[in-house]
Amino acid sequence: MSAAEGPLVVGVDTSTQSTKALVVDAATGRIVASGQAPHTVTNGAGRESDPRQWWDALCTALRQCGEAAHEAAAVSIGGQQHGLVTLDEHGEPVRPALLWNDVRSAPQARRLVEELGGPKAWAERTGSVPGASFTATKWAWLAEHEPEAVRATKAVRLPHDYLTERLTGQGTTDRGDASGTGWWASGTEAYDEETLAHIGLDPALLPRVARPGEVVGTVRDSHDLPFSKGTLVAPGTGDNAAAALGLGLRPGTPVLSLGTSGTVYTVSARRPTDPTGTVAGFADARGDWLPLACTLNCTLAVDRVAALLGLDREAVEPGGSVTLLPYLDGERTPNLPHASGLLHGLRHDTTAGQLLQAAYDGAVHALLGALDLVLDADADRDTPLLLIGGGARGTTWQQTVRRLSGRPVQVPQARELVALGAAAQAAGLLTGEDPAAVARRWNTAAGPVLEAVERDRSTLERITGVLSDAAPLLERRPETD
Repeated sequence: MSAAEGPLVVGVDTSTQSTKALVVDAATGRIVASGQAPHTVTNGAGRESDPRQWWDALCTALRQCGEAAHEAAAVSIGGQQHGLVTLDEHGEPVRPALLWNDVRSAPQARRLVEELGGPKAWAERTGSVPGASFTATKWAWLAEHEPEAVRATKAVRLPHDYLTERLTGQGTTDRGDASGTGWWASGTEAYDEETLAHIGLDPALLPRVARPGEVVGTVRDSHDLPFSKGTLVAPGTGDNAAAALGLGLRPGTPVLSLGTSGTVYTVSARRPTDPTGTVAGFADARGDWLPLACTLNCTLAVDRVAALLGLDREAVEPGGSVTLLPYLDGERTPNLPHASGLLHGLRHDTTAGQLLQAAYDGAVHALLGALDLVLDADADRDTPLLLIGGGARGTTWQQTVRRLSGRPVQVPQARELVALGAAAQAAGLLTGEDPAAVARRWNTAAGPVLEAVERDRSTLERITGVLSDAAPLLERRPETD
């Protein structure tokens, strides 16, 4: 390991499928060491993971980093949002965590919106109209279906909170991740007592919301992680807020993230309150806001279509008039939690490659449709769209986003932006800097810019038309609701 110019910090990304750890030179942003270990997620009606897997994966990833992790002066955890972690009096999981993409709580989400004033009231109070992804709806589902688990629960955490608490022994969260629960009011920046009372959740079970830039504790001596005694622990945050830090994002710059889920977001000084529910009014990890729209089906759904067709994911072909809405896991944007994939316009001359291209088009369509709602009205429409996530380096993803957006597209060269954002937050503890300024100093957003091409409005209009015409099918609820 070559000598670092500044102190070392650790940034962690605990995502749906794996935990990644980076040891980063706080002075330059150079990645000194890295490690990664997988998680498992259940299939079937629900999407669940044992939180203890996340801890084991963190330990494995840090051990892969070797001596560099031991030299780190600060650490921060970025994690998948919305997951419901229930702990007993010993801090052990009562049951597996309900993950963000578990949509079994769709009926509870509908009832909560109706019972607490409707969409507009929710947007004004919490910044978002909760759907089945939100933690509050998952707690309501758990109370209805597993009351014994609720009675055994002595602490409620989000995924990043769980790991942070295991590091420090203190129950803390941050405003960015708390804003995705449905029980944190963005107007007052505090837990909402009315919502908590309505869903029967004692606020004493929730973690303290730490301030941006706060040291929430130090790494405890009670485990074998390769940290030195006294290593500082930052508040951490949700994955999208961490990626925004990792990009050094400035207000008005749009981001499209292509991962298991797809997201579009930006940083804004204005608190979002979208009563349609398309835009979630999340907080960022610095003190501003992170208006965001999310789809459940993105790279994983397109890869599944490619596998069904027996094609490589890049084996697309132009032409044809087929439309494919790849809502394989239900959908969040548009809000269709019970939907399944829908194919329309199939002809004798339709090729497998055209079908695959239609899956890409369907996945990108909803994200771009939400982009104008995410951006402030005065945002510069010529600003390049930052394309990040696992799909960002795929040629077909890049070309599909260019063709359907009509915007220039920039692909940052830096990878693992969630972990880099967590590392920037950890570095800010040591230098006193804004973490986004740290990331800009590291030049994390640098990358090639693909020029704008003429927007393919005919494809966008065709998909919009099919989506509208198929609404009764896509909105149909199972009889068990």
